[in-house]
Amino acid sequence: MSDDAAGPVDTGPPPTLDKPDGGADGPAPSGPAGPRTADGGRAGRFWSARRVPAVLVSLVLCGAAGLLLYDVAAVRAGRPAMAWRRRLAHELATRHLDDPWVLGGAAAALLIGVWLIVLAVTPGLRGVLPMRRTAPDIRAGLDRTAAALVLRDRAMEVSGVRSVRVSVGRRRARARAVAHFRELAEVRGDLDAVLGEGLRQLGLAHRLGLSVHVRRPTKR
Repeated sequence: MSDDAAGPVDTGPPPTLDKPDGGADGPAPSGPAGPRTADGGRAGRFWSARRVPAVLVSLVLCGAAGLLLYDVAAVRAGRPAMAWRRRLAHELATRHLDDPWVLGGAAAALLIGVWLIVLAVTPGLRGVLPMRRTAPDIRAGLDRTAAALVLRDRAMEVSGVRSVRVSVGRRRARARAVAHFRELAEVRGDLDAVLGEGLRQLGLAHRLGLSVHVRRPTKR
């Protein structure tokens, strides 16, 4: 679950907002409209804070800027410039643009820039699946590992299933089961029905596809 979820995720139907008076048997609330329970708005993906890349970039920039400002202030005070700055100025003045070191530095700067741009424009948090919004000010997410565990428990209840492995991606859930009795087609049909209902009851904003594979246990 994400940090801004209201509580533990129930695998049953998505919850609805109760009336302000505390029960369905009491008087209806006054006013032209009650709480929204059908559509709380678009449920987009959760954005990652990406604290580690932000901290690393900030430390590098602050360190480089501080060292450069210290060297400039030392030169203004009459002291000689640091050896690294004299060497850097000499290399920039003497090396050509087709020099391997210049090309390598430019390529590294380009890769770092592309990496930072990708981090800035993509949501991240690929392991959290957004759930349907029942109110505009409430957002909830379900961890993909937790969703896989719920579906696995559902699949183990199917008669004939000896073991099953379930993986949940961003667009599809995959189940690989081993059946030790019953026909494989019957087990596969039951798994399709049970897992399909399980996916519906997870309350996800986007319905995941389902892929089911059933086989016999390997002979030893």
